[in-house]
Amino acid sequence: MIPDASQQALLEWANLIGIENVLTDPALLTSVQTATFHTDVRVPAILKPGNTAEVVGILQIANRHQFPVYPVSSGKNWGYGSQVPTADLCALLDLGRMNRILDFNEDLAYVTVEPGVTQRQLFEYLQSRGGRLWMDASGASPDCSLIGNTMERGFGHTPYGDHFAHVCGLQVALGSGELVETGFSGYRDSQTGPVYRWGVGPYVDGLFSQSNLGVVTRMTVWLMPAPDYFEAFFFTCEKENALSGLVDALRPLRLNGTLRSTVHIGNDYKVLSGLQQYPWEHLKGRTPLMPADLAYFRRAMNFGCWNGSGGLYGTRAQVAEARRLLKAALKGKVSRLQFLDERKLLLATRFSRVYEILTGWDLSRTLDLARPVFGLLQGIPSEKTMGSVYWRKRQRAPEDADPNRDGCGLLWCAPITPLEGGHAHSAAMLATAILLKGGFEPMLSLSMVGERAIACVVSISYDRDVPGEDGRAMECHHQLLEALVGAGYPPYRLGVQSMKAVHPPAGMTKLINLIRHAADPNGILAPGRYHQGPSSRPSAVLEQLREH
Repeated sequence: MIPDASQQALLEWANLIGIENVLTDPALLTSVQTATFHTDVRVPAILKPGNTAEVVGILQIANRHQFPVYPVSSGKNWGYGSQVPTADLCALLDLGRMNRILDFNEDLAYVTVEPGVTQRQLFEYLQSRGGRLWMDASGASPDCSLIGNTMERGFGHTPYGDHFAHVCGLQVALGSGELVETGFSGYRDSQTGPVYRWGVGPYVDGLFSQSNLGVVTRMTVWLMPAPDYFEAFFFTCEKENALSGLVDALRPLRLNGTLRSTVHIGNDYKVLSGLQQYPWEHLKGRTPLMPADLAYFRRAMNFGCWNGSGGLYGTRAQVAEARRLLKAALKGKVSRLQFLDERKLLLATRFSRVYEILTGWDLSRTLDLARPVFGLLQGIPSEKTMGSVYWRKRQRAPEDADPNRDGCGLLWCAPITPLEGGHAHSAAMLATAILLKGGFEPMLSLSMVGERAIACVVSISYDRDVPGEDGRAMECHHQLLEALVGAGYPPYRLGVQSMKAVHPPAGMTKLINLIRHAADPNGILAPGRYHQGPSSRPSAVLEQLREH
């Protein structure tokens, strides 16, 4: 039962957005309190505004009643907390109903969206207009929010893979209930809001990424003109100690612009988890899968200790030159380097059975892994990436995959290293040792997200239905995070499980808290998210909610 002090806030919210959009059903509340790891926060209500004015009104009511709210877009932030708030007893501000594409300009290649617009929705929208413009897609679910991923500084695969570097013109509802627009978007009759990021004066867009200073209700996304020609490349390396050399060989091509897109390098564990679930029968139920066990699967499925992919974009002549330079850079460092365009993919698919008869290699399994990557390199969202979340589950991943519902255990840890082979090797070996010691498979993906840095995404995948696994996995995650930060490789983003584990420098914390005090004086917006706001006494609403 919700106490009287908060009933008034709920009543005012219901009057504002409609009682059907203020949800307190226990089953629904349980679902939004559930993540891919153990959580114990409680959500007293779900609020579903339909437009920016309603978001502003919700925040104004929250301020009057000192009732904290936690915004989410699609809530599919799996591995980082799903839609679970960072603090107890926050009303969940679900922005999923705000799913309009507000503006589209094909000549200048941009689109303006609300937070409920998903990868799938934008892709289908662009396809319906001829597909002359590409979006960039992350490897997450097609039903993930564009704004949600961008505000976490997520990344994808194409030359527009750094998502936050390709947006502008934010509309933001501050925690105080005021509305601001960034860059030139707030100027009356401005023609340049969607095309020029900086505006005039201080640039503030970055303040709203990975923060709790405001709720982004509108954003312009820059799109990539479809190139004349596209070709994907895939390489494998059989040597366990080859990572350092691979990174150093690829770095010059990333720096000089030959490789314009994100280049991904995955270890053998990562590839196997993309091809199948845990080999329970082969290992007779034993965990974890040790490196010695992997040799069998590498031979059987024809992948390497390290496996990479990327894209080449431009005219046919430009792609041909990039291909030549890539071949020269990787000569002697990889066991196989293959290039794939639409025609070759079609032929490989058509004749995969013949190829298997002639060589004994089941090419279709490799194509099952290559197709979604091939698509992502062209900005096409993929459902296939969800399969690896079910790695340790005994049952197969269902068509309507929902890791929260199905008890999939998943924790992400995503350190950044310099784009140098020695650093990549150090971070990878550190993660491998800690995860194997903890009883989990070290699935590593190293992504050259820029010209000078690597995002090394480590996944801890397990079965939440196994007693004690939640605790062991979280302990392993914390050990890994502490070791990586201690080695000089802090994460590029945090989940609710690690907000308190990584402490920003004191000067930065002080600055953000000063800004937050002005933007959200009552501390009602996503308390505890990234930077903890100034301490204050719990409101009467929270005190009564805790008692209930």
